[in-house]
Amino acid sequence: MTPFGYECRPLGDSGLVLQLGTSIEVSLLKQIRQLAVYLEKNRFEGFIELVTAYTTITIFYDSMLVYSYNLAQNARVKARRNGITNALLPYDIVLQHIETIMAQYVRQENESQMSELGNIVEIPVCYGGSYGPDLPDVAAYHQVSPEEIVRLHTACVYPVYMIGFAPGFPYLGGLSERLATPRKSEPRTKIPAGSVGIGGAQTGIYPFETPGGWNLIGCTPLALFRPDAHPPSLLEAGDRVRFVAISSEQFEQLRERKQDDGL
Repeated sequence: MTPFGYECRPLGDSGLVLQLGTSIEVSLLKQIRQLAVYLEKNRFEGFIELVTAYTTITIFYDSMLVYSYNLAQNARVKARRNGITNALLPYDIVLQHIETIMAQYVRQENESQMSELGNIVEIPVCYGGSYGPDLPDVAAYHQVSPEEIVRLHTACVYPVYMIGFAPGFPYLGGLSERLATPRKSEPRTKIPAGSVGIGGAQTGIYPFETPGGWNLIGCTPLALFRPDAHPPSLLEAGDRVRFVAISSEQFEQLRERKQDDGL
């Protein structure tokens, strides 16, 4: 553990993992987002990118660039492992950078100046029918009507905890316990792009046609990932999602509009 309550550990020869907690919580999501923004603003030589998850931030770096830059600066770093001193190990150099950055971060007196949770993004969804073939099964599992499942699913605002599995795929928290549904025993080999599903205690959106085992209750015409856009992902960790029910006619109109606009 670092003096600030974070655990640091290597990930291969070009990654460092910051462990900020052990449970999935909105308060931890906010902390991760704040620290990620601060780390992005205070990049070190060799920094490539960072990836946030439920309880961690992983920092990827160019080992050779870190090593070369440190050597050029004639830095002397004491290794944290095996009692070796003056070893120019890239992980140890990066760890020193991170500890310095984190020390600066915790000294910030005005936390209100740090970034808050992101914007609320409304996602239009056509529920049921061919758009959500598992909606009747989910309703039957909970012994309620399909309309009640839609009402419950659109009643919450869901924090985006992380983007993963596929580019642009959001893992959303905040799903009502009344909607939690076990994953399908036999995953589908093809799930249409835009499908909105429930898997266990989470809900999410498939950005591409891909295999998957979540229960499909609807579909959105929005593109969640566009390689030519900046940023390419519609959603980011820390954003919040509100699902809005639309008709099949509205779905097709929105999809045609997106196609006409080249989106």
